Amino acid sequence: MELYNGELNVTEITNRWFIQNKDKNYGAIITFVGVVRDEDGIDGLSFDIYEPLLKKWFDAWQEKAKEKNATIFMAHSKGDVLNHASSFIAGVLSPKRKVALSLINDFVEDFKANAPIWKYDLKNAQRIYAKDRSQAINGAGILS
Repeated sequence: MELYNGELNVTEITNRWFIQNKDKNYGAIITFVGVVRDEDGIDGLSFDIYEPLLKKWFDAWQEKAKEKNATIFMAHSKGDVLNHASSFIAGVLSPKRKVALSLINDFVEDFKANAPIWKYDLKNAQRIYAKDRSQAINGAGILS
């Protein structure tokens, strides 16, 4: 798991993952690159991350991947990322294409639902919590 301030350098990150793993005799290296869209008049997005909980969530995914002889990679931005730049990259290294395709889909979907990352819209030099596009995290909030 890699965290960066600001936008991600997609070329550097994905090329490094490829170069570090291409000779390990795996059949698939799959990446997903998330790009900030220009919509609703925003200038970009901003992210807050609770790192200890994100590490715990990511480590659990690594264990799931290990059961399938696969590895998951992830890079995410902290702070501001302007439109048309990347804030999230996920990758899977696997001996089999079908395993990699399945894992990348499940990982990205669970990331959107459960990773402890809070998103804000950047609009007119203000940071506005994107409540309408956020989901509650299991176990978060006031205990009842």
